[in-house]
Amino acid sequence: MPEDPAREFAVSIARRLRDHGHVAYLAGGCVRDRLLGLVPADYDVATDARPDRIKALFRSAIGVGESFGVMLVRRGELVTEVATFRSDGEYLDRRRPDSIRFADEASDAARRDFTVNALFEDPIDGTIVDHVGGRPDLEARLLRAVGDPKARLSEDRLRVLRAIRFAARFGFRIEEGTEAAISGSTPALEGVSRERVGGELRRMLADPGRGTAARLLERFELDREVLGLPRTNPGFELLDGLGDEARDPVDALAAWLLDRGAAPDAAEREVLRTRLMLSNEESRRLARLFELVAIMDRWSELTVARRIRAGADELHHAAHALFLVRRPGPGARIREELDQLLPGGLPPDPLLDGDDLIEAGLRPGPRFKGILDSVYDAQLEGRVRDRSEALQHALDLAVEPTPETPQ
Repeated sequence: MPEDPAREFAVSIARRLRDHGHVAYLAGGCVRDRLLGLVPADYDVATDARPDRIKALFRSAIGVGESFGVMLVRRGELVTEVATFRSDGEYLDRRRPDSIRFADEASDAARRDFTVNALFEDPIDGTIVDHVGGRPDLEARLLRAVGDPKARLSEDRLRVLRAIRFAARFGFRIEEGTEAAISGSTPALEGVSRERVGGELRRMLADPGRGTAARLLERFELDREVLGLPRTNPGFELLDGLGDEARDPVDALAAWLLDRGAAPDAAEREVLRTRLMLSNEESRRLARLFELVAIMDRWSELTVARRIRAGADELHHAAHALFLVRRPGPGARIREELDQLLPGGLPPDPLLDGDDLIEAGLRPGPRFKGILDSVYDAQLEGRVRDRSEALQHALDLAVEPTPETPQ
């Protein structure tokens, strides 16, 4: 099996540092993931070399947190973070230390958040260097804060959410002292930016452990602080029903919100947008998922044309996956019907467009959309079968009020 290119690059960096008299290890999450049998998403190197020395040894090195001893070394598309061993001062802004001191590897391990994230690996022989008891915690699948849990979590309150994410992702039990520190953090996310909160929640919801993460958030009464909305209904039916392959956090967010009660209205969605810093596209996706689920709830009341339009929507499959969990019988019937109505998965192209109406002598205006929508509905339902019939239908509508025209 070929070596992971990202690991090979990180090891080459560590080797070069060692060849020039420095201590260098693979560090943090990449070590944890390897010991768990997972392929790390990226690799970090920790070293006693100072930033100026790192820049001298690696021409591609750039500082991204040089005052904190953090550099990035690049080779093509590969990027490895190389950080100098350090100890941290106070976290006055609840995010970064007010000061740092370059130190040794033991001090560097002692400043990290959780013991399982504070392991080092010798890049040459694979020996694990453990100064904080992370290896036995990893084997016991236990998440424990490094040092005093209350102090460690208060340094950066985002660590409360990180603890939940790691516990959910890896199936870890949270150590009693760390759990007590999470429970005692009130308000738990004080001073944490909404961008960071939203980012952590996205990571939780994009992972197959999302159901466990949501349960932990509710258990520690963090859900209201994260979402800004109350919970009116217990349960995790839809969130648990999403398959492991589901990776869009907005879809999982929709499932969780529906589990918690009714679909949020426009004002509540605005709260979510600001609390989680949702992008315009994420906000649009969330609103449309709720709309499509509501449409499927009243499917029998819809015209054939509206069913086809809903089935052809780009988010239909995501919304149907949610609907199917809660109402498997009706969901299956909707799928069977749409297989007949949309045999190729796509609706037919409209027989007419705006240019056709202009060519027929109609003056462009607000009514065009209503006329074209009505003609397309007639086409979908088989009431017009070709361009000639479609054009005649449009001309008939042009002299009558359309659904889009005030009466």
